[in-house]
Amino acid sequence: MTNRKKAIFFAALAGVFLIDRLVKFIVLSGFRWDSEALSITLVFNKGVAFSLFAFLGEWLKYIQLLIIVGVAVYAFAAKLLDRYFLPLAFVLGAGLSNVLDRFIHGGVVDYIHWHYWFDFPIFNFADVMIDTAVLLFLWIGIKKN
Repeated sequence: MTNRKKAIFFAALAGVFLIDRLVKFIVLSGFRWDSEALSITLVFNKGVAFSLFAFLGEWLKYIQLLIIVGVAVYAFAAKLLDRYFLPLAFVLGAGLSNVLDRFIHGGVVDYIHWHYWFDFPIFNFADVMIDTAVLLFLWIGIKKN
């Protein structure tokens, strides 16, 4: 992995983490916003996507932390960073921010609520970055070198 890719990896990881922390700080400080399609409202998600696995309680944060560490170790050991440095940075930065929420607040700080045409579950910036990473993994994986 080149020094340029390492720099991009660590900058993207830190950027995603810090942007997510900043937006959550603003929402936790009381910022709210409502429109016809979108609202900013504070919710603490005790589970994962769509509140799945909330029954795991306190164990969920430790399981997620182990998964994040496992992904990072595997990515470094399998030398996946050379090809997938950007989506891995997005996943790790976002995942670490969401897990930190669990340790600090007892659940993930969610705040984006789409409610136009249909009511979508509330999510956050880190969730968007994880979804973006999945698309990047697919795009990089299928594109020809």
